Amino acid sequence: MNWINNGEVVSAIAQFLAEDIGRGDITTDATVDSETRGTGRFLAKDYLVICGLEVAEAVFLHLDPEIAEIESTYNDGDEVEEGTVFGTLKGYAEVLLTGERVALNLLQRMSAVATLTRQYVRAVQGTNAKIVDTRKTTPGLRLLEKYAVTVGGGRNHRMGLDDGVLIKDNHITLAGGITEAVVAAKQKVGHLHKIEVEITNWAQLREAIEAGADIVMLDNQTPEEAAKLVEMSRNLNPHVLIEASGGMELERVRSYAEAGVDLISVGRITHSAKAVDISFKIQAG
Repeated sequence: MNWINNGEVVSAIAQFLAEDIGRGDITTDATVDSETRGTGRFLAKDYLVICGLEVAEAVFLHLDPEIAEIESTYNDGDEVEEGTVFGTLKGYAEVLLTGERVALNLLQRMSAVATLTRQYVRAVQGTNAKIVDTRKTTPGLRLLEKYAVTVGGGRNHRMGLDDGVLIKDNHITLAGGITEAVVAAKQKVGHLHKIEVEITNWAQLREAIEAGADIVMLDNQTPEEAAKLVEMSRNLNPHVLIEASGGMELERVRSYAEAGVDLISVGRITHSAKAVDISFKIQAG
């Protein structure tokens, strides 16, 4: 996972630790001898898809560059059942205690995103649709959460506003129309950038495709409406990718996949993933 050395990730971990530690871990300093060694064990208290082992390790390495690596027979993406010890870490007890909360917060959050993403991916298995994320991420955690989506089997949409052209309703209004927005985008962005347009009806679909859109986003359509728009789009230009978005509950996401869309963007896999329960139990030695 080479991206762990990304400056943004390293800087974020430093900030997270500074926020938690403040002027020092006064409880640990007062109760634990600085020479005491310990072993911490990561215990899954829920079923989960593991994600973030190297990130958790990076938290402790920031506190002690000499600490041992996390020992585990598991990798990010592996599924474990409740009660599974999936990693151990040895080092100075004060380092394990001080880094515990930040490491667990990140590990629980990333594993939650990976676990929920895996459920969505399984729900559309056997169709041609791919589950993709959105920019609805936790501020400061975008790289980590989008990595977790890929661990869960999903794909990344835009990483940020500089990463692709997505013309939405407000852009269309301010530009004066779909055709005007697409033409302006084609004139101003690089030739390697694809252009996606959010549409809500047949007239907008036709205009977007005729203007040269590479991707159309079917926003807040029923599965039945999506199926009709997919057929229309294929007839106009079979090479245009079709994305469905809006209110994608797990229980009905397959109906959109069966409607024939290529991509299903799901904001809830990042903004509504419930943290999984992981503990870090430390013993002397």
